[in-house]
Amino acid sequence: MGMTITEKILAAHAGKKEVSPGEFIEAELDLILANDITAPLAIKEFEKVGAEKVFDREKIALVPDHFTPNRDARAAEQCRLLKDFARKQKIKHYFEVGRMGIEHALLPEKGLVLPGQAIIGADSHTCTYGALGAFATGVGSTDLAAALVTGRVWLKVPESIKLIYRGKLKKWVTGKDLVLYTIGDLGVDGANYKALEFRGETITRLSMEGRLTMANMAIEAGAKNGIFEADEITLNYVRQVTGRELPAGDYTSDEDAGYSETREYDCTKIDPQVALPPLPSRSKPVQEVPDIRIDQVVIGSCTNGRIEDLRLAAQVLKGHKVHRKVRLLIIPATQKIYLQALQEGLMEIFLQAGGVITTPTCGPCLGGHTGVLAAGERAVATTNRNFVGRMGHPQSEVYLSNPAVAAASSIAGQIIHPEKV
Repeated sequence: MGMTITEKILAAHAGKKEVSPGEFIEAELDLILANDITAPLAIKEFEKVGAEKVFDREKIALVPDHFTPNRDARAAEQCRLLKDFARKQKIKHYFEVGRMGIEHALLPEKGLVLPGQAIIGADSHTCTYGALGAFATGVGSTDLAAALVTGRVWLKVPESIKLIYRGKLKKWVTGKDLVLYTIGDLGVDGANYKALEFRGETITRLSMEGRLTMANMAIEAGAKNGIFEADEITLNYVRQVTGRELPAGDYTSDEDAGYSETREYDCTKIDPQVALPPLPSRSKPVQEVPDIRIDQVVIGSCTNGRIEDLRLAAQVLKGHKVHRKVRLLIIPATQKIYLQALQEGLMEIFLQAGGVITTPTCGPCLGGHTGVLAAGERAVATTNRNFVGRMGHPQSEVYLSNPAVAAASSIAGQIIHPEKV
């Protein structure tokens, strides 16, 4: 039997000709990632075992993005610990405020993620990098500390679920809607420790931004990783961000590869989705959502803070005003995206509509800062999670959507379909 793309990558990094689901391996890593919340724990463990040098200073990325710019004195101490470690170890890929971005948007943009790589990060949404045909998964800070020393990680090879998407997308339907619809079908634990492999004619036409969004939320179905086969869209993106051609490689699954299950979706029947609290799996078409008044809209995050997302939001907001009872927060995912949005005139549209633009940060997505909700408040967000208390008070609510639905809702003051604007 052949292998899936996930199995091929893990076999190559374990020095094996082949691997099978359920097999335990030790894999060499191409990139290790941590942020201002998770890195300090790993650094303390690194020092506790008496380690003096990281395995490879060019294969580690440290990005202060969660509570930055520093939310308070405690956050400042966390960030200083990160910075001091990066200086001491001469970490090549350390990104200070002003040069950073939200980690899962920043690293692909910097050309640090390539097809066929094996990547871990002390952040659950590390699975984002599967959009480029890499095996990428989140780990705990202790596992990360061990990887900083050895450059390796211990893994069980996951089974794969093949997801096939067919048909042309409706207007206003994006990768965010496809993944919310899929999570609604699978459930939040429907892919526990499995690889979600995104395939089909719809996927071959999907932009890199859309793919990054879908891979990002594989974890919301419990998946170990999400992955796309590297095609011409992938290779063009890599050429653009690295300025070079990729060496020849096998970035596809074998025709006779084994899957635990296969599911097919008719995308012509999928409408813009909204995930109701408290789970991303509670997705339904926006037109089926009851009249729900909102207090805040957040457009940004590692899920939907890229230039395509900001363009979509601006398309809806142009010529309109944000509802007088609503706060609209726009958070470009990186400095480069911020500058591009500025050059394209998107920022002017957001400001004229009554929106607030913030520096790249995870901020409100995890209830960190810059948009925390009070008791009883509701938000529509292009983020990836809507758990109880995720964006602030336990009695607040978060509804997940794509940028067009979020922008339209900010105008109406309630959750609506973009067509109504």
